[in-house]
Amino acid sequence: MSENLIFRLPPTFETVEEERRHRKERLTAALRIFGKFGFEEGVAGHITARDPELSDHFWVNPFGMSFKHIRVSDLILVNHEGKVVEGRYHVNEAAFAIHSQVHQARPEVVAAAHSHSVHGRALSALGQTIEPITQDACAFYQDNGLFDDYTGVVTDLEEGKRIAAALGSHKAVVLRNHGLLTVGSTVDAAAWWFITMERSAQVQLLAKAAGQVVPISHENAELTHQQIGNDLVGWINYQPLHDQIVREQPDLFE
Repeated sequence: MSENLIFRLPPTFETVEEERRHRKERLTAALRIFGKFGFEEGVAGHITARDPELSDHFWVNPFGMSFKHIRVSDLILVNHEGKVVEGRYHVNEAAFAIHSQVHQARPEVVAAAHSHSVHGRALSALGQTIEPITQDACAFYQDNGLFDDYTGVVTDLEEGKRIAAALGSHKAVVLRNHGLLTVGSTVDAAAWWFITMERSAQVQLLAKAAGQVVPISHENAELTHQQIGNDLVGWINYQPLHDQIVREQPDLFE
């Protein structure tokens, strides 16, 4: 009977401790997925999750540790000054410079994801954003900005503020000559937007290299964005990937 069918929705929590543990577990799983998908480039790349109690603190992967090896116990908690207040490792200076300003500018954002993925970097080198040329790409229609500048590795808070300004109210921003950054009201949504944005960048590059693309009309792109571009749909799309990584790599919870 239909009333017995399972349809998962984002969980709610009785305590801050339960929500914190959940965010840390989802963050670790997302990092493992990024590692599995080859989004690493040396020590570059980071995903952050705002602490549910200390809203100006965020959990993040340690500097210099492979995405593929991170466990929940390896995550570090960083405060608004960039100091590690919980954990055994250093924070990536660029992670703090960028993510602290994004989290500060967007209080409704729980998570932000950035890495030097191959197709995201290729798109960024062209100074392009995601265009409405496929159904999936419409999730970003009028919802991805461009940080049209490059001044080296981001270690300055002012640079982080400019990136946050380029992001604006969007779910994603292309950092020219650098890569992609996505945000979400859950870790799952932020991670999904990054994954599907990277794939959309790949499709866009392939399609344009092959010939003249046929764009989706404004009206249909806008409608499709309304249908698939919200964080709940992002969360739902991400669940199969989360289930896979948990089954394959249960040690992430250690």
